[in-house]
Amino acid sequence: MAGRKSIRIVKSRAILTISSKTYSAWSLRGWLLCQLAALDVEEQRVERSAADRAELLLLSPSVLVPRLTHEGASVWDTLAIAEYLNELYPEAQMLPADRIARAHCRSISGEIHSGFAAMRSALPMNLKVRHERFPVFSGARPDIERIETIWQECLGKYGGPYLFGESPTIADAMYAPVTTRFRTYAVKPSGPSDAYCDTIEAWEPMRVWQAGAEAEAEDFEELEVEF
Repeated sequence: MAGRKSIRIVKSRAILTISSKTYSAWSLRGWLLCQLAALDVEEQRVERSAADRAELLLLSPSVLVPRLTHEGASVWDTLAIAEYLNELYPEAQMLPADRIARAHCRSISGEIHSGFAAMRSALPMNLKVRHERFPVFSGARPDIERIETIWQECLGKYGGPYLFGESPTIADAMYAPVTTRFRTYAVKPSGPSDAYCDTIEAWEPMRVWQAGAEAEAEDFEELEVEF
């Protein structure tokens, strides 16, 4: 019997609208999701003036960042992008194969998507700065502790080095900006969580994004809240 003919899947080019690589956690998440799907994207940056920076910070619906434009579809919101790509490219295995693990992955991804407002406010993403020490607002401590609990439960249950085992998933894309916050503001998590931050820092897509942030022109002032 003749062997199966290999099928080469060709993915059409897409456009990902992002904002600052230095400050925008949501842009980073959207871009990482495209990397997980191995989708070739053209980055299109939203240029904002000082006069309307406030609109960007409030994530106004008119901004729609990040936004994925692909084959007639326009998809914004990071979880919507994640589900769109997972549906389109199941071979990328952006979610765990096991049903229970898959539900777990979706749950913790949803939690970071909608929660942890105190930590977001106290520790805004800034990839160009690393403080040797930083006074963390006490209101952010429960958020930090909850995130560590999530990481440790996943790493213990699925074996690491990523949250759901040997390969990164949607959850890692969603939590990657948190690892940068911990590094920026000298938040020292416990052993397994610290090792996870190292894993994400060494992840090739993160290294590429970090290099892009370092090369980015300073046309945004340093911001005090996440966008």
